[in-house]
Amino acid sequence: MQRTSGELKWLDPPPASAVQQARELLMALGALCPNGTATDHGRQMAAFGLHPRLAYMIVRAAPLSLGSLACEIAVLLSERDSLVQPSGGHFHAEADFRLRLEALHGTGPHAAEEGVRRRLLEEAGRLKRLVSYEHAGEAPPGATEISEACGLLIALAYPDRIGRRRDRGKYLLANGRGAMLNPDHALAAAEWIVAADVEDAGTDGKIRLAALLPVRKWLAHFPDAVTEETFITWDSGAKAVRARVRQRIGAIVLEKSPITNPPADQVMEALLEGIRAEGLDMLPWTKAARQFHQRSVFMRHHNPDWPDLSGEGLLSTLEQWLAPYLDGMNSAADLQRLNLKEIFESVIPWDERHNLEEWAPSHWKVPSGSRIAIDYSDPDAAVLAVRLQELFGLADTPKIAGGRVPLTLHLLYPAMRPVQVTRDLASFWSRGYFEVRKDLKGRYPKHHWSDNPLEAPATRGTRRPGQTR
Repeated sequence: MQRTSGELKWLDPPPASAVQQARELLMALGALCPNGTATDHGRQMAAFGLHPRLAYMIVRAAPLSLGSLACEIAVLLSERDSLVQPSGGHFHAEADFRLRLEALHGTGPHAAEEGVRRRLLEEAGRLKRLVSYEHAGEAPPGATEISEACGLLIALAYPDRIGRRRDRGKYLLANGRGAMLNPDHALAAAEWIVAADVEDAGTDGKIRLAALLPVRKWLAHFPDAVTEETFITWDSGAKAVRARVRQRIGAIVLEKSPITNPPADQVMEALLEGIRAEGLDMLPWTKAARQFHQRSVFMRHHNPDWPDLSGEGLLSTLEQWLAPYLDGMNSAADLQRLNLKEIFESVIPWDERHNLEEWAPSHWKVPSGSRIAIDYSDPDAAVLAVRLQELFGLADTPKIAGGRVPLTLHLLYPAMRPVQVTRDLASFWSRGYFEVRKDLKGRYPKHHWSDNPLEAPATRGTRRPGQTR
């Protein structure tokens, strides 16, 4: 029973992936139109009865004046080791394709059975007649040119197997795979080769047949083999955006060069990605910016309608709040010019800013007259660190967030370290103060330790109220 696959009929349909790969190869070779019909070029290739890669090589060889040689290479690649005799010594292990050509013509160190050699030459003649190469007046390559000519032609058939040396005998192929030759092989030191036959063997395939590739000549004849990509990315090592043009043959990078005037929008995008990767600490966090940010996080903690300036919130909205200020910048050093506090302030709607001052003031004026900065690093416990004597006369704990959140008081003794931490100042005055006074009065006799802290004037320094020098 016949089954159909597309417009073709099969007794046993091939896998869909195989059909798709074949279609993609024919389109890449210019043999098939996108609608599935054969091109004139494709019909010419079909006349050879060869694998499409080899037929393509023959057709494209004409401008190089290498058509006759291409026909011979096509025959050898179609019947790869038919020249090899059991007594052929190391020919089985010899990867240099040039030696196959020598054997085909009865020259070189490796002998070939005469009947096989004659048959292959006849097949090569048939291919030459199909394209009239026998009468095209081509001069055969000289002995010194034959190796490079082999490389040029095989690269036409297998551009995905062009390889560049990574280490002696180890190559990266244009298809992204690794491949290797015996390090002692003559080709193992070549910078560029093309592999006609690669045996899968783990991470790096084993190259069984290859030719030296004169890459400059290859690119001169086939400049379209090179693709050019622009990369504008964040360089974490340099802490800057790097804009480069990369030229490559498949996975092989030929050259990288900087871009003088990269598109500003792409630089901006890369810089923002860099900030996301490095974190917000890359920004210039002044003391004022840090406090404003912490105040805003405190507000959000107690009022969900407040703009989200948390770390996660800021990173997820860089395009909205930060990007407008990054014009002309491309590095971490450039970012240091930003006024982060002003940028954060711009995020808060104008009519909401007064609420920030009421609900989360930056400072608190204590009875001594000092304005003490409030520490909002913990949104659950805003801290006012103040010397104990500066609170004399204050009966209750100050409150923020519309009177809902008492400040956490760090009451400091003269060494500016907390002698008490409390959110209940009234309780401290009635219970804890006198124990503290007893302990510290002897250690700091110049400081005022009032018997009645609720009625005593607050003081900033060491002198008692009314005391003169």
